[in-house]
Amino acid sequence: MKFGTKVVHSSLPKNEKIKSKATPIYQTSAFTFSSLEELEGFYQGDSPYLYSRVGNPNTDELGMTVAQLEGAPSGVAASSGLGAILSGIVALCGQGDHIVASEDIYGGTYQLLKEELLSFGITTSFVDFTDHQKIEEAITPQTKLLFSETITNPFLRVEDIEFLVALAKNHRLKTMIDNTFATSFLLQPFTRGIDLVVHSATKYIGGHSDITAGVIVGTEEIMNVVKTKVVNLGVNLSPFEAWLTCRGNKTLALRMSKQSGNAERLATYLRTHPHIEKVFYPKNVSSKGNGAIVTVELSRECDISTFFRSLGWVKIVPTLAGVETSVSYPLGTSHRALPPQAQEKLGITTHVVRISVGIEESEDIIEQFTSALESSL
Repeated sequence: MKFGTKVVHSSLPKNEKIKSKATPIYQTSAFTFSSLEELEGFYQGDSPYLYSRVGNPNTDELGMTVAQLEGAPSGVAASSGLGAILSGIVALCGQGDHIVASEDIYGGTYQLLKEELLSFGITTSFVDFTDHQKIEEAITPQTKLLFSETITNPFLRVEDIEFLVALAKNHRLKTMIDNTFATSFLLQPFTRGIDLVVHSATKYIGGHSDITAGVIVGTEEIMNVVKTKVVNLGVNLSPFEAWLTCRGNKTLALRMSKQSGNAERLATYLRTHPHIEKVFYPKNVSSKGNGAIVTVELSRECDISTFFRSLGWVKIVPTLAGVETSVSYPLGTSHRALPPQAQEKLGITTHVVRISVGIEESEDIIEQFTSALESSL
């Protein structure tokens, strides 16, 4: 199957006696047993479900679906993208281990790696991943993992996956990459040698801004450990949110195709606008497109507060994706917690705006941003 067909038809096998077209919602905290022998059968592998924190058909369907789209053998759903990242890291790393991570990543992930993992005895070095020598120099005997994003947040640098995979093999390291911005529609990092691929399914997989979820995929061996971590850390996803996410995922190819095309047209237009200093939009990500995020730096003639107040139907949000065009303010939300020197080094200034392009008509999107820019002068 081609991607657009596969994404529509990914689902668990249906109950042969009840021929429902859609997978039912298994909105239950636990599953029942007719005898102690049947209960024991769960622990012997005869029965798949016991308690929804441990496993549920809806969360299994989400993990399996994303794994199939990524070309991976196995996947596990989690309560959020950060929950998926945490579970993957503690499956691979422990007390005294070290991570080398790209410095230009989502602020929430930066905080998790820099601060929260210290409680697990895991330390992280943040490095400019455009400088391959610096990555090599940051690797120590304690290093276990290289971490990055396929398209980084917020300046949309496209990661050199082949280099990271080769470097990791050279040093016997594992690799983890966040594929949220690209989605499996544009890139499948697992098929190119990455060990663990994570998604904030809150964004494009769910696609409609109505769920919070994460997914992580990889080999059966690693994912068995990851699932145990998801269960024991309590970062499992609820059945209803998993069902909603699977439903949204069926239109991923349609949405990403439209949104990527709109983003390409918006980026092209804004590059010619006299009051846009810089436009960040990736090139050559995939033959299907370059993603649905455009980051811009407004000129200093623009009043940033007036710009945001003048956006009309474009929503101001602290996140991205969804079918509506929206904007976020990295300095005030996603990268707020970064130290000032890190913000300055990355170029996250008062006039940087991240645009999440929706499925509206591109002419209307361009007109709305033109109006807001004019109003902000």
